[in-house]
Amino acid sequence: MKTNFLNQLKKHQYLFWLIFLMHSLSVSGQESDVDFSFYNTSLSISERSEILVSQMTIDEKIHQLVNSAPAIPRLNVPSYDWWNEALHGVARNGKATIFPQSIALAATFDDALALKVADAISSEALAKYHISQSVGNHSKYAGLTFWTPNVNIFRDPRWGRGQETYGEDPYLTSIMGVAFVKGLQGSDPNYLKTAACAKHFAVHSGPESLRHEFDATPSQKDLYETYLPAFEALVVDAKVEGVMGAYNAVFGKPSTASPFLLQTLLREQWGFDGYVTSDCGAIYSISSKFKFADSPAAGAAVALKAGTDLNCGKTYLQLSAALEQNLITEEVIHERTVQLFKTRFRLGMFDGDKKHIYSEMSPEMIHSDEHVALAREVAQKSIVLLKNKDNILPLSEDIKVPYVTGPFANSVDMLMGSYYGISPNMVTILEGIADAVPLGTSLNYRSGALPFHDNINSKNWAPFVSGESDVTICVVGITADMEGEEVDAIASQDTGDRVELALPQNQINYVKELAKHKKGPLVLIVASGSPVTLEEVEEHCDAILHIWYPGEQGGNAVADILFGKVSPSGKLPITFPKNVDQLPPFEDYSMKGRTYKFMEEDPQYPFGFGLSYASFNYHHLNLSKTKLKKEEDIEVSLQITNQSDIASDDVVQLYLIPQDISLPDTPKYILKRFKRVAVAPHETVDISFNLSSEDFKLFDEKGKKVRVKGNYKVVVGNALPSSRSVALGASEFVESVVTLK
Repeated sequence: MKTNFLNQLKKHQYLFWLIFLMHSLSVSGQESDVDFSFYNTSLSISERSEILVSQMTIDEKIHQLVNSAPAIPRLNVPSYDWWNEALHGVARNGKATIFPQSIALAATFDDALALKVADAISSEALAKYHISQSVGNHSKYAGLTFWTPNVNIFRDPRWGRGQETYGEDPYLTSIMGVAFVKGLQGSDPNYLKTAACAKHFAVHSGPESLRHEFDATPSQKDLYETYLPAFEALVVDAKVEGVMGAYNAVFGKPSTASPFLLQTLLREQWGFDGYVTSDCGAIYSISSKFKFADSPAAGAAVALKAGTDLNCGKTYLQLSAALEQNLITEEVIHERTVQLFKTRFRLGMFDGDKKHIYSEMSPEMIHSDEHVALAREVAQKSIVLLKNKDNILPLSEDIKVPYVTGPFANSVDMLMGSYYGISPNMVTILEGIADAVPLGTSLNYRSGALPFHDNINSKNWAPFVSGESDVTICVVGITADMEGEEVDAIASQDTGDRVELALPQNQINYVKELAKHKKGPLVLIVASGSPVTLEEVEEHCDAILHIWYPGEQGGNAVADILFGKVSPSGKLPITFPKNVDQLPPFEDYSMKGRTYKFMEEDPQYPFGFGLSYASFNYHHLNLSKTKLKKEEDIEVSLQITNQSDIASDDVVQLYLIPQDISLPDTPKYILKRFKRVAVAPHETVDISFNLSSEDFKLFDEKGKKVRVKGNYKVVVGNALPSSRSVALGASEFVESVVTLK
């Protein structure tokens, strides 16, 4: 019995090794048939991608069309997840520098600074990527394809994701977005440092609760004048590598299934040669929400044919069924797969052992001292001084009894905004102030109020401390828990959006209590990623700073401003209305009555507004010509003088104001140029701008740029050239008139 058992065992062992040997020979034979010439860097990216993808089975190609793409070992293709975020630092992937949120970066009006920030982010990303690769971590958020930046227009301040954007103006958004893309992608002609992605294409800005079913139908004028310019600039000027389709539909077709958006505009008119990805779950919504297709397979087919290369999600795995149903062809699947691999080749992922400019990046770049200092600089330049009664700011560092209070005075969450990384060096407002004042100062702190609802304990001594203090610094606002993407804003009753723009009522009540008991001045510090109306509290405050979501160095930056180490120089990239009654309906995508361009009523704080500790005088405006013929340029020159003893930056803004133009719905103001300048005490700086004949064209009702004869004011200053800006303390503007002949 025992002998028979041993004989059977030997027989099974023999069969096992025979099968193993046959399999090994088979695999070896397959590998010998593989054409690895796609590693040849002397070939074009298109050729290399074609060589690789042509050797994949149809099933392998389909699996490469989802964000979490599996490995193909026989072709030496590692697994790769395309999903990654970097709005204001490498996000959701461990230790990284947290820069101020995108809307804060926009408030700097400094595209050179934006490029510098994005370059720092991509350096950290590269270092993290190489480390992750070395330990076999190919997970989500560990790659080099960043779904950044968000260049949607912040058309309505109630939109919770507006904090991710560069504000309400297409020109400012374009300039900042182009700079950010260039910083992320690098300047090498052959390789991408990282791959940026313009999102969400197109006409996307809330409401969050309707984004999976909303059909945006703007006028042709609004489409081409407001919603498309930033995307076109990122594609044409910055050569952005990726474009993400929006959740919503446009003109009746889901964005990710729109040949008009993805073929006519993107590839044919703008010459785009990167990859198009869906937003996450958007392909499934084509059939489940929009009912634009009768099944997930049909929805996958219509999106792929329209031009969406990558599915964030898994609906594209239904392409096998779509193929069987003759809804799609193998040729289209092949083309989309090739397009995706062109991006991976541009990132140097299939160069073998050959070194290239971005093959290495020191781990010391991650959260380096240089990047931390840069985060502080951006925060300093983004803070907007909205009020400074009797010049009570800056505070003296020798102040004896300062009092810091408010629900976000010691909050780390308030610093971060949405889509953030993780930093070991977060500096709250309280910590920044504590580090700035002398050791002999009797700094006091109580939170005094809960973030979003009334205190549970009716007894509260915190308001009375303001009566014992030389100055009260109260930090209020909201966080990304209250405004943001629908799935993340867990404190929002409106799916991440803000139906009301005022502070939470309990915070309003607390500020009033402080004002009632205060001995010294009351300084209000407001944190948010969107406009906050201050009708009930503005009159009670001696100074007001808007700090956005200022990143990990927010506390130090606020202290730098409060105590005069740095003069405030941030400007509002979005209009702050007095209340929601000044706004059109949220769901209405018409630009009528929206933003500084079309708003009829006086806002609380205008676009481009922000005070300084210095005093500036704009003078000696000169135009190289006052009558402009077709194809002519014009040189605009002026001088700006710092009339104070305080060194400060200022943001010079040039606007066109059409005069007596017959074209319907012409904007009241149009921002055409801006420049951040540093001006020493009592220094005069020469400024010049060049305007082309193209800058004087307006959009007609068909969305076409047309040259309209007439008069145009050229106005230069440091805020929107409105009477409201001057009433709030902006410098006087200089202006002249150009006549188009």
